Amino acid sequence: MSKSSTKAAIEPAEGRTPPRERILDAASELFYRHGIRAVGVDAIAEAAGTNKMTLYRHFESKDELVAEYLRRLAGELDAVWCELERKYPDPRQQLIGWLRVVGDNIVNPKSRGCAFANAAVELPEKHHPARCVIEKHKAGKRLQITQLCKKAGAAKPELLADELFLLIEGALVCAQSLGANGPAARLVRLGETIINSHLK
Repeated sequence: MSKSSTKAAIEPAEGRTPPRERILDAASELFYRHGIRAVGVDAIAEAAGTNKMTLYRHFESKDELVAEYLRRLAGELDAVWCELERKYPDPRQQLIGWLRVVGDNIVNPKSRGCAFANAAVELPEKHHPARCVIEKHKAGKRLQITQLCKKAGAAKPELLADELFLLIEGALVCAQSLGANGPAARLVRLGETIINSHLK
């Protein structure tokens, strides 16, 4: 490869998405579609229209890239929660709104379930940099649901939150094995039944 072509591969064209964002975009798509272990840095660099040298300039290792992929995804999901809060001031409706968001994800033909759960299965090493991202995100969502259950007036908010959390997690996994038309299709209805049983 000539010096000029190497430079072109490293430096983005004017107006083009910066390399770091292209790498994250490509990694996010490939990790979610094929799995973290199955995707190498060569494939990510190629999909991002760059090279491994540029990839390692922005991310010191594949493990760090995986962690950043999940951090960015966590931020996107936080934005969804903020939108639900804006749209539904009532905490009960926020809970139902979240069930509907998850339900829509389940019926999406491109869905491969929860990216965090998938990553947790692939990354059993407790000291992997992505593990703390996964654990922080899941703990944060459980706490957020618990707080909503308290605001909604549940007598046992922690119990209601755990029932909803387990229902959602189970539905996402079930949809991968039995399809979107299996038991996961009842997610919203079952969730509303659980909520109603606690908020009489």
